[in-house]
Amino acid sequence: MSVEVSRQETKSRVVSSAEVRFAAEAMLRALKLPQAELSVLLCDDATIHALNRNYRKKNKPTDVLAFAMREGPDGHLAGDLLGDVIISLETATRQARERSVATRDEVMMLLAHGLLHLLGWDHQTDAEDKRMRAETERMMVVIRRAAAAKAKRAAG
Repeated sequence: MSVEVSRQETKSRVVSSAEVRFAAEAMLRALKLPQAELSVLLCDDATIHALNRNYRKKNKPTDVLAFAMREGPDGHLAGDLLGDVIISLETATRQARERSVATRDEVMMLLAHGLLHLLGWDHQTDAEDKRMRAETERMMVVIRRAAAAKAKRAAG
């Protein structure tokens, strides 16, 4: 599997690129996608605002965007290339504060949410929303277990 994590226009270090890559790889293994290719961009509100305006016609920043390569008429040509997940660390930090959770956990939840969108999950209906929330939480458990196993290996 190949996970590329980059940063643009953000000085925030609430989560490292290595942590994001580790979490993405753990989720891809759990989803049985060992050959998948994924790109993750960690950015600021201005960057995600421009992307949201240009591609979704929504003139405001958002927390996460997902650009799937497997969608549309030529989606079948993407092969193992899933697409791009873009996360605003500024918005994630604000939302974490509002929800009284660690910013790192908020970023990981947004990563899981974006990855699921790349795989065709959606939340247009209440039923879809319920299923997607449950799968996002399952991915969070996968991340926590992978991190615990890594820490155990490092300690012993």
